[in-house]
Amino acid sequence: MSTIYVLWLRQLKKYARSKPRIIGSLGQPLLFLFALGYGLGPVFQKAGQGNYLQFLTPGVIAMTILFTSIFSGIEIIWDRQFGFLKETLVAPVSRFNIMVGRTLGGATVATLQGILVFLISLVFGFRPANLFLSPLTFLVMILIALLFTALGTAIASVLEDMEGFHLIMNFLVMPVFFLSGALFPLEGLPKTMRIITKFNPMTYGVDALRGSFTNTFHFGLWSDLAILGAATFLVLVIGSYLFSKIQI
Repeated sequence: MSTIYVLWLRQLKKYARSKPRIIGSLGQPLLFLFALGYGLGPVFQKAGQGNYLQFLTPGVIAMTILFTSIFSGIEIIWDRQFGFLKETLVAPVSRFNIMVGRTLGGATVATLQGILVFLISLVFGFRPANLFLSPLTFLVMILIALLFTALGTAIASVLEDMEGFHLIMNFLVMPVFFLSGALFPLEGLPKTMRIITKFNPMTYGVDALRGSFTNTFHFGLWSDLAILGAATFLVLVIGSYLFSKIQI
């Protein structure tokens, strides 16, 4: 447990010291909230769908968590190149504990980023429908962060160069985000897109997050939590196995 705590604390300290990283990671969410929230708001309202900013904000928060958590896997490649990972792996501690500590640290940072974007969205005019569902909101944020931090770690565990990681992330992260219903309603989609979105775990994270903010679920709360929880557990198991096979 001490190993998990030390690695978790290390991630938080790196996050707290990296002010440019914090500010830079807010650029894209702010652009989405401003450009899409206000730009497409009138179109969304004319289509009879209500306030687009209310619809969009949960998707932008989920996007922030997704990007922050999955790219935390890059740190494994950096640590491997600069020797820190070797020092960690040769220590007399379980690799499973190392992986869990890194994953919890990355997930905590991603969740904090999501909370920060949520607070900023209040300035833009976003208003949660029910503040009593705030604990559920944070639970969903944590599940999304754990899922994609573990996924980033799993992918980085089998790669040795930064170029390969960026290539896979570009073919994975953007489709996962854009095909999750973060930017558009899931009702009335073509059959092919409807099937793809149902196999995308991010879809259930976005739906659970949006539902906890607006009291409007597409799949239902328990379905969202069950699928998101199962996907998180599965990826954690796979990530732990791949991380245990890293060659130093």
